[in-house]
Amino acid sequence: MPLEAFQQSEPLTLGVELELQLVNTHDYDLAPYATDMLRLMDKHALPGSVVPEMTSSMIEVSTGICRSAAEVLSQLTPIRDALVKSADKLNIAVVGGGTHPFQLWHQQRIYDKARFHELSALYGYLTKQFTIFGQHIHIGCPDADAALLMLHRMSRYIPHFIALSASSPYVQGQDTAFDSARLNSVFAFPLSGRAPCVLTWKEFEQYFDKMTATGVVKSMKDFYWDIRPKPEFGTIEIRVFDTPLTIERAAALAGYVQSLAAWFLETQPFTPAEDDYLVYTYNRFQACRFGLDAVYVDPATGQHMPLSEHILQTIDQITPQAARHGAAPALQTLRSDVANSQNDARWLRERQAREQLLGEVTRQASRRFRGEAI
Repeated sequence: MPLEAFQQSEPLTLGVELELQLVNTHDYDLAPYATDMLRLMDKHALPGSVVPEMTSSMIEVSTGICRSAAEVLSQLTPIRDALVKSADKLNIAVVGGGTHPFQLWHQQRIYDKARFHELSALYGYLTKQFTIFGQHIHIGCPDADAALLMLHRMSRYIPHFIALSASSPYVQGQDTAFDSARLNSVFAFPLSGRAPCVLTWKEFEQYFDKMTATGVVKSMKDFYWDIRPKPEFGTIEIRVFDTPLTIERAAALAGYVQSLAAWFLETQPFTPAEDDYLVYTYNRFQACRFGLDAVYVDPATGQHMPLSEHILQTIDQITPQAARHGAAPALQTLRSDVANSQNDARWLRERQAREQLLGEVTRQASRRFRGEAI
């Protein structure tokens, strides 16, 4: 199958996808209610879409095309409210977070969809272990070559995205000591990690043709890269975010991505190169393991610094772009959290330290998703 043509999109427009947990209201374990939720959600006129995911205790929602973080939030709010209303009818709850804290992977059911069954046959137990929950952010690009430049420039900031969104410290009832354990499950897939460092669409088409010729790849969906082009939308898609506990956090992260992208387009701050990836995996690990307390290695200079310091420096750099695109409140929220070393992983650990019961922590997280003050 040839690579799709890169479609036109309005530069710097946003689209947000959220993979969400469906849990029962007895012990707050995952519950296989995706089919019922889809049926009820179909009765609501909403922006974007609501679709199934790999296992039947998951659901994915998405916005339509948005032009600001505020518009992302304005679309996610009625989607969230409809989810809550539908879940209440089923006596279940919807929760954010990158992993469910105590679900057992072998108990999950593959959703009845041909592609999911094909993936299950290929990847075995990894498919059920893929009961993890991420936020994907699409950003519109001027053209195909600009998209690849954007993709590789964004790669330097992957640790920012991981640490700011980290919400998966617990797996199967255990504290993993990672702020984002979710990405360890993604990395198990053979076509995960970073995209090849090619900077023109012609080169990318050649790479894609070589991959399809091997029979390993049939479409862009087969790449589980941290960032990948989405030619059918005219975007790049950033995939490393854990699903936040609140839609407000999800919208703020979208504002951060948009501001960074605007800075790239306006200033062309650096030309990406293969050497940018010398420390990529190390920086990625640091952010997953330590969150906002990670060390960041600048790929251009080799300088080591606290990741939180690099995030704050970046926020200062992109403040003019944030102001022009209505993302200043989003960046202020993130700045405050970084200064206080606060992310959703920290919130979950603090609640567990107080409650000593992950089911109760999940119940409280479900209330946060509803928009209630906790």
